[in-house]
Amino acid sequence: MNNNNAEDIVRRATAAFNSGRHDEAIELCERGLARQPGEPMLSHLLAAVLFAKGEIAPARRHIETSLARRPDNAAARLLAGRLARSGGEFDAALTHLDRAIALKPQREAFLEKARTLELAGRKAQAREAWEAILKAIPEHQEANARLGRLAWEDGDLAKAAGLLERAVASAAPASVWFDLGVARQDMRDHDGAARAYRKALEIKPDYAEAALNLGITLQESGEPDAAMQAFARAYALRPHLFGSIAMALTSAPHGRLWLDERALRAALGH
Repeated sequence: MNNNNAEDIVRRATAAFNSGRHDEAIELCERGLARQPGEPMLSHLLAAVLFAKGEIAPARRHIETSLARRPDNAAARLLAGRLARSGGEFDAALTHLDRAIALKPQREAFLEKARTLELAGRKAQAREAWEAILKAIPEHQEANARLGRLAWEDGDLAKAAGLLERAVASAAPASVWFDLGVARQDMRDHDGAARAYRKALEIKPDYAEAALNLGITLQESGEPDAAMQAFARAYALRPHLFGSIAMALTSAPHGRLWLDERALRAALGH
């Protein structure tokens, strides 16, 4: 097999993968590698397909084979970093990602490094990484969302809410709306929190935690009937939240006292 043959297989395998035919893509790569073991392009592509299927260990073996032949391939380093992180090997992941950035400083590599630092629990470094991204791209949604979450964890509620509001300025996942709801709730902005939780539930109707927090917020703002509807939804989605619901119902200023657990369960079931 010459290099042109390998490139042809890569094109065909990539087309198969992009069309959702993952097994066909794997078969094409394996057939090519049987003829030319260790071919870096095929090893890289096979690693990517296996990673997409959640087969981490074989994917890591193939990306290591590819890097053994082409250690200065930035895309392969980026994939190796993702694979190492998925296995909880954060130092190895950061080594690959730093090398990818040195070879080709592209946005995706900086994003992966920030994500890895946060997952590794290196909060200060993660904040610096997200802030660098935000400085370069002020409207970057993920950077605003993550920095907002970090600000909330630090107790800086106003900063957290401001960053999270920027994050939801464009279409945002339910988790970001939930975080905004939490920040607003902690600021005693009950109406704003309720809007955020409702938006989270609109995006993700099975978001039990959002339904629970919506109930707490509505109860704290003096809307017990609406709160019960939200609690009933949370209970239907996740029955083990019953204890949290019962505590919320009896501890808030506008709470209701339920002396009979069975009666409360029945009320939530309606």
